[in-house]
Amino acid sequence: MSRKIYIGLCSAERSEIQILKTKGYSLRKIAEVLGRSPNTISREIKVNSTSGEYIAIKAKAKSRVSRRSRRYQWQKIEHDNELRSFVIAKLAPPNHWSPNEISGYLGAHPELGFYISNKQLYAWLYSSRGQAHCDNLYSKRYHPKKRRANKTERVMIPDRTGIEQRPLAALDRSESGHGEYDSVVSSKRSGSTAALAVLQERTTRLVRAELVANLKPAGYAETIVDLTSGLNLKTLTTDNGIENKQHKEITKNTGVHVFFTDPYSSWQKGGVENANKMLRRYFPKGTNFSTVSQQQVDSALWTINNKPRQSLGFKSAVKCAVFQGVSLESVLI
Repeated sequence: MSRKIYIGLCSAERSEIQILKTKGYSLRKIAEVLGRSPNTISREIKVNSTSGEYIAIKAKAKSRVSRRSRRYQWQKIEHDNELRSFVIAKLAPPNHWSPNEISGYLGAHPELGFYISNKQLYAWLYSSRGQAHCDNLYSKRYHPKKRRANKTERVMIPDRTGIEQRPLAALDRSESGHGEYDSVVSSKRSGSTAALAVLQERTTRLVRAELVANLKPAGYAETIVDLTSGLNLKTLTTDNGIENKQHKEITKNTGVHVFFTDPYSSWQKGGVENANKMLRRYFPKGTNFSTVSQQQVDSALWTINNKPRQSLGFKSAVKCAVFQGVSLESVLI
């Protein structure tokens, strides 16, 4: 069964409606004359009448204004000071909520009395009135970058186990307890060897991070062991960086087997890559991690782990981790 497509009324039809209505024709008779649905005529008169009177030229003007306003629904942010203040406050530090999270939260709390869709919120941000707040988006890219094809494989990790042997439950996030880890390094200009070791649990998106003086394999492995403390993990996934040579020490001290992505395929551990990107809001490229304190890192982690996430049904990572038994940390919000 094909769906009927509504075609708007033209100026001639509106003039005909005005004439026939003045002559006392019923709505059904007008519809018959114009070859339109009675519902179409009824709606046209109801919506585009002025002071209870249908005048064709005014009806056309009202229709044009209505169509234009539908394109710019985001402008209700500018017309509702309470909504605008809420949106700006949640985008800005220290909250750092994404447009998805703001829209989802408002949808889940109708008692607030206002709402804006994710699509219209982005439209406002990309407009001249909202662009000043785009700096608060953790990703400023409007279009995804194309992925490059895999290059020639290089094996630098002894006794590595490829990601193709990882349990399928880790791939589709059907069970909790599967983690990914990576490192965020200092800028080359700083000359510093300090870095940030980052671990994320795939299902709950819980993020942990710890500063390391350098990426020497032995010390880096000890840091990853520390990050797994208190987490009920079954697997870990990482890349083929030379700092991961001591992966057997991680398995020996935690009982968790480490799997490796294909070379030049960081997207295969997309969870921790996304966590890195969120941390980059607080420690942008060019950061010298030797000047950063663990307290600063913990503060950023608190914000990330305690804000509502769209991928978690607008719950926090901490709440999900405790609920699913991944972590025994207390629920903060």
